[in-house]
Amino acid sequence: MSRESAHDNPVNRSSFIIHRSALILLCAALAAVFSPAQAQQYPTKPVRLVVPSAPGGGTDITARIVAPKLSEFLGQQVVVENRGGAGTMIGSEAVARAAPDGYTLLMGISTLAINPAMYKKVPYDALKDFAPISQVVSLSNLLVTHPSLPAKTVKELVAFARARPGRINYASAGVGTNPHLSVELFLSMAGLRMVHVPYKGSGQGIVDVVAGHVPVMMPSILTGLPHAKTGRLRGLGVTGSKRAGAAPEIPTIAEAGVPGYEAVQWFGVLAPTGTPREIVARLHGEIVRALQAADVRGRLTADGADPVGSSPEEFAAFLRAETAKWAKVVRDAGIQPE
Repeated sequence: MSRESAHDNPVNRSSFIIHRSALILLCAALAAVFSPAQAQQYPTKPVRLVVPSAPGGGTDITARIVAPKLSEFLGQQVVVENRGGAGTMIGSEAVARAAPDGYTLLMGISTLAINPAMYKKVPYDALKDFAPISQVVSLSNLLVTHPSLPAKTVKELVAFARARPGRINYASAGVGTNPHLSVELFLSMAGLRMVHVPYKGSGQGIVDVVAGHVPVMMPSILTGLPHAKTGRLRGLGVTGSKRAGAAPEIPTIAEAGVPGYEAVQWFGVLAPTGTPREIVARLHGEIVRALQAADVRGRLTADGADPVGSSPEEFAAFLRAETAKWAKVVRDAGIQPE
């Protein structure tokens, strides 16, 4: 008689399945036991904070203001890493695919909610592939023009552009970015046509606007206000619903000539989905502490940003609402997904 192998014997097979199931349950139980302990030790090495855009833009500025204080509170260096390109999708995808261990984070930007409407294929799901930790700031964009442009107010710019349809260029941080769609919303509401000149980030775009190569831009107030204060650019209006505390003399675009206009940017920290809740909670607590620190808060508000510090649940709900909002803006502007 031939001897039956363990795999051929029904009794042995059942025993194998039972032992295997027990082992899986034991591993899961051990993971539940040791996860809080690992979170208490976290972090034991430097943490990467990925900025999905080029240096010099509002996201980069915010990350570099918050990172040193976060390093202090976490007891490990938080290293800001710029990974721009593809409408912020390169850096965002890198974080979405990273190990969910709390050592690779994303300084998310409004494009996280915009890209699903702008592109037919996005290499990640913004609502499923990230664990929101906290919205860091909310801020207006600033409509700026080069001083060589004769328009000195929003109304004058509207009149000037209306007389020259399709002959005025405007810069943006890239196709589908918040500064791009904020201008498109402005053009749509004001009945204007301008030519879009996309850059690989606000930092690069603002350099050409200051140099006079492109006359109009709507960067974040963090990026545009310093140049407006020195006179290298002219600040015509902020995009939010209220004037910025850092520049109360600059009117909102709504009050300056385009009633009902409003568009804001936001930046927030996210981790890859699956990151242990204890680590998310630790990061959330330290980010809120950093935003409450007088030096960090002072720098952000002086530049025109409003610190937020929302909970993971609040940030997740906000991200869902933003995704729906910008999908409508893209449809209404008649922009076809690429």
